Amino acid sequence: MIERGQRFDLHHGGFIQVVDWMGDDAAIVQAARVSYGEGTKTVREDRGLIRYLMRHWHTTPFEMCELKLLVKVPMDTWRQWIRHRTASVNEYSTRYSLAIDEAATTPPGEWRLQSTVNKQGSAGRLEEYPEGFRNLGHEMVSRLFGHEAVAGSALSAGEYLSGRERGLLDTARDVYEERLAFGVAREQARKDLPLSTFTQAYWKCDLHNLLHFLRLRMDSHAQSEIREYADIIGNDIVAELWPLTWEALVDYRLKARSFSRMEVEVLKGIVRLSDNDDSGIADSARSAGMSDREVREFLEALGCSR
Repeated sequence: MIERGQRFDLHHGGFIQVVDWMGDDAAIVQAARVSYGEGTKTVREDRGLIRYLMRHWHTTPFEMCELKLLVKVPMDTWRQWIRHRTASVNEYSTRYSLAIDEAATTPPGEWRLQSTVNKQGSAGRLEEYPEGFRNLGHEMVSRLFGHEAVAGSALSAGEYLSGRERGLLDTARDVYEERLAFGVAREQARKDLPLSTFTQAYWKCDLHNLLHFLRLRMDSHAQSEIREYADIIGNDIVAELWPLTWEALVDYRLKARSFSRMEVEVLKGIVRLSDNDDSGIADSARSAGMSDREVREFLEALGCSR
């Protein structure tokens, strides 16, 4: 069970800490039933209502619940996070305080290659130096790692990039601290800190907008760094605090697919040409776990008469 103050650590040094939350699945159905003047009913009925709300994009009842987190996150990942403008945020300020003396680093085996089919994505891992790039020898090994290299050894491409990264981070921090020692204002001294520098922020979001965040950032096409945070928020926090809502989100958003008008027409044509009658389709739908109501909606979507 989730507890206030519970912290989830990420492998690169970040974390997510549960500060507080408001509401549960019962609060969602209570808000949805307000026009009837009724509170919650049975868990089964609550589950059916939540699934109906999720299925038909009735979002207001989910706004009755909130989650407040404290997160430690690299600034480049935070830039993607903060694009979701539907939360209340208070971030650590490097105008008032010293910049956090930590940065997210990349292990040699985790450098990803640019995707050739997706301009904003990656595909595969870096394994070799680019063509024409000479492998590095003893002198560069010593400079990057600060020790005598084993005779005849050579850095892999990933080791080279990770070593260069460490050198860059050390230099950037040294320059920052040097400026402070000169008396330069913190608001100006910080300007050349790398985006891998960690920041911290309180992030409070209602459940409706949190689910939208998870739908986008848990997707396989999302950048892996922010997806790691989203996976923890979804699988370890939301799933525990709002289990019925989480189940509906998985079924109708995370593992669902939508179809265009043209694609729906193609599906209708396939159904008409198939040997299955409406009863066969309905039986298959029930076998997949659909309720009677969902079966009726499914058949209507496919243009069936039942």
